[in-house]
Amino acid sequence: MDTQDGEDASEPEAEAKAPTDSEAPPDGETPSEDRQTLAELEALLEEENDFWEPTSQSVLDELLKAHREYREGLLGSKRGVLKFLDMSYLDFSGCNLSQADLTGARMGNATIDNADLRAANLFAADMRFASLVRADLSRADMRGACLRGADMTDAVMDEADMRDGMLMRSVKHGELIPVLSHEETSTMDKAILKGADLSNARLSDSFVVQTDMTDCILRNAKFVRANLSYANFTGAVLEGADFTEANLTGAVFHGATLSGTVLDRADLTGASLTGAILESVDLSNVDISQARMPRHVAKMDRELQEIILDHGLWLKTNGEEGVQADLSEVNLNGYDLTGLNLSAALMSYSMLKSADLSKGCFLMADFCFADLRGARMLEADLRGAKLQRANLGHANLAGARFDGVTIGKDGGGQWPANLEFANLRGANLRGVNFQNANMEGADLAQADLRSCNFMGTKLTDADLSDADLTGAKLKGADLRGVKGLPDR
Repeated sequence: MDTQDGEDASEPEAEAKAPTDSEAPPDGETPSEDRQTLAELEALLEEENDFWEPTSQSVLDELLKAHREYREGLLGSKRGVLKFLDMSYLDFSGCNLSQADLTGARMGNATIDNADLRAANLFAADMRFASLVRADLSRADMRGACLRGADMTDAVMDEADMRDGMLMRSVKHGELIPVLSHEETSTMDKAILKGADLSNARLSDSFVVQTDMTDCILRNAKFVRANLSYANFTGAVLEGADFTEANLTGAVFHGATLSGTVLDRADLTGASLTGAILESVDLSNVDISQARMPRHVAKMDRELQEIILDHGLWLKTNGEEGVQADLSEVNLNGYDLTGLNLSAALMSYSMLKSADLSKGCFLMADFCFADLRGARMLEADLRGAKLQRANLGHANLAGARFDGVTIGKDGGGQWPANLEFANLRGANLRGVNFQNANMEGADLAQADLRSCNFMGTKLTDADLSDADLTGAKLKGADLRGVKGLPDR
């Protein structure tokens, strides 16, 4: 464990002499040596609040100004030193504190949104419940920092050092004691890290319990021996991440990409890896018997053909006979499902990589979190289908339909297809009808979108970078926050 010394907390005192039997206090009284120990502890507690210097917003603004001048290279300026300052609840929004020294600083409940903290020293800093939305913490020293409940949505923490660490101070006889309790350091429990970039970050031995890492970029991050129990890795990119001996009890990896990820001797008890993409992952040194994993179709209770026939009868009789097909969490990679009618089938978290679903009918089917990479879905009918967070990267969906299904006795209602946060990167979507579909946050980068119908489609925050939109209809589409939209 890394440590750093604080300032001396007290002067050395003479050793207390143990009382003899004749000097023993009467029953009910505290021995003199115990009274002395209690007095020393009380003194330390009184001094704890004096360890941090209270700082006002006006003083902070002056310190930020001085550091900004230092960063601009002004003659006579000095690097910002904000260590051991109590700056709780203050506003750091948009400030530049790159390379600043914030060792042991108190910044709980502070607003640090959009701040530049690159290569800053945040060793053992207390940032509980602080807002660090879109803050840049690249290469920051965050060893021993407390980030419990902090909001770090879309923050950048590339190469940040977030390993265990503890701030120490010396007392009598040079003895070192921690400034903060262990519960106040090296923790990110219940923090919000949605969309944050922690590529190459070092979080070994850290405490990251119940932390929301949805859509985080965690390429080559180090989580060796970290406690990540009940963490949410939904949609996270974990390529090359190292979870050796990590506690992943109850963790959720729905839609996460684990390519070349190391899981040696990790505890996956109760973890859910359904809907996750596992490629080049060595599971020989990890016990997955208690983890939730996809089932192979060959190990199901019923034959696939029987399931399909029963589903057809269920559709034909409006549910009075037969059984609705449930292929959720089933491995169907490479299967030929061409021309089948699986309308309203349950296929969430299924594995359909390189499968052929061409000319099939999948009205209102549930494909949430399904792996459909490289699948053939030519002229497939997916009207009203649910494909939230499904991965259709490089799939061929030419001529498919994703427009709404007319519902209600009078035909006045519409059930739109839902592709929220679906991955359609590089997919062939030429001529596809997405009219009125929900495609919020969908990844359409490098996709072939020629002659697509996006009229009335919700495309907020979608990625259209390098997509071919020749002849595409975008009238009435919601294009707020769209990335890569060419000038029209």
